Amino acid sequence: MIKNIRHTGITVNSLEDSLFFYQNLLGFKIIYHAREQRGAYIDTLSALKEVDVEIVKLTSLDNQMIELLKYHSHPKKQTRKYLCNIGISHIAFTVENINKLYKLLLKHNIEFNFPPQLSLDNQVKVAFCRAPEGTFIELVEVI
Repeated sequence: MIKNIRHTGITVNSLEDSLFFYQNLLGFKIIYHAREQRGAYIDTLSALKEVDVEIVKLTSLDNQMIELLKYHSHPKKQTRKYLCNIGISHIAFTVENINKLYKLLLKHNIEFNFPPQLSLDNQVKVAFCRAPEGTFIELVEVI
């Protein structure tokens, strides 16, 4: 059975923008970067032909991993996501100071649904923003 969640894979349009967001603004650290993943193995895993994908794995302070995938061979048009879309709707990160992070992200033109709000049970402060590729990121500060 499942032992843990290994990582979350995020397909990105701009690896540069996404790395800046996850690494420079949120503090993830790069642990692996494969500039060209090609061949039968990757084609089989992705169920695509002639794949050329760049992969960057990053970890948070508590060793949670995200994997950014930039498909050079199969570019897709980025579509606007909504929290009500079927499938994975967001990733939630616990943060130390949500107000400070909110101000930093705003300075870098990161789009928020709303400023940090106290939860109904007064246990956490929460805000939702969009990563450069459109993924919803829930920021949570435990009070």
